[in-house]
Amino acid sequence: MQMNLNLNHMPPLPAKRDYRIGVIGAGFVVRDVQLPAYREAGFNVVAIASRNAAKAQEVAALRGISKAYSTIEDLMQDASIEVLDIAVPPHVQPEIIRKAARHKHLRGILAQKPLAMSYGEARSAVEACESAGIRLAVNQNMRYDQSMRSLKTLLERGLLGEPVLATLEMRAIPHWQSWLQAYDRLTLMAMSIHHLDCFRFLFGDPESVYVSARTDPRTKFPHRDGIVLYILEYASGLRAAGWDDVWAGPAREGAAADIYIKWRVEGTEGLAQGTIGWPAYPARVPSTLSFTIRQQPACWFSPQWPEVWFPDAFQGTMGELLSSLNEQREPVISGRDNLRTMALLDACYASLEQRRAIRLDPSKGEIE
Repeated sequence: MQMNLNLNHMPPLPAKRDYRIGVIGAGFVVRDVQLPAYREAGFNVVAIASRNAAKAQEVAALRGISKAYSTIEDLMQDASIEVLDIAVPPHVQPEIIRKAARHKHLRGILAQKPLAMSYGEARSAVEACESAGIRLAVNQNMRYDQSMRSLKTLLERGLLGEPVLATLEMRAIPHWQSWLQAYDRLTLMAMSIHHLDCFRFLFGDPESVYVSARTDPRTKFPHRDGIVLYILEYASGLRAAGWDDVWAGPAREGAAADIYIKWRVEGTEGLAQGTIGWPAYPARVPSTLSFTIRQQPACWFSPQWPEVWFPDAFQGTMGELLSSLNEQREPVISGRDNLRTMALLDACYASLEQRRAIRLDPSKGEIE
């Protein structure tokens, strides 16, 4: 059997890349991840604005953006801008999206994840864009991690057979952004949402989810979900589980560090496993994938690539939105699809509060 190791680890760039993009937000991810990725892809960022006008001017100068607006409202009123990239905290994002939807010159919006603080708020933003005829995409960028895309290709080709068990284990210490301190939600909302959305990307919507969590000894501000364990149950019998350990041992308190993210998918016809390179950022460490299948016994395949999640995957999210505009279709990472990720996130918090498995309605993507 000739093995095709072209696993589509990077998405094709859109045929038309010169849409005029305005960016709302000037934080670390915009400055050091999204904007460098866009420049490398040839996307046309023409303006930036932030709640902090000086910060927007600083990022504009650093990244060669021609216009820094004093206010977000001024940027949205620029009729030459076709696409908005919104990268702000979730408690303010839905209102900004609803305001943007009133501007008829806008054709597309890429919003940050989580889309909102709750399913209901997220739905209001999605419906506002749908009513205005604006394509809304959500920056679920882990879907564009190279190992996740390659794993998706293996599953679509049927090389692993029917998925039986999928696991993802994170032992990493995040940098918690300051605005998270005002919330009662932490790891599930800020970190696990990547993994929950990727389980949906790979396997579809689960029937139910069970979550257990404790606080993180290192994180000093109040929170309820620090170290988080969760199990997703699928109608097929598949079980998908995540361990999101943001403590990872006393690595910052004097012990040796053992930091990693690794994943594994076992199917009836094969096994795939790999690592996520993100914890090494800013070092460029590619994610990895190795797989073995029954059709070629005792043989492992380990394709490699030079690209990394941060920043290269961010070409994929904006690129998907621009491709959807070119092709007049909904983005794969559409706001409507992301409501199912938001419902799963809400179900996780409901499970944590009620100490039981929470069922989801697969037809609606909502908690039953």
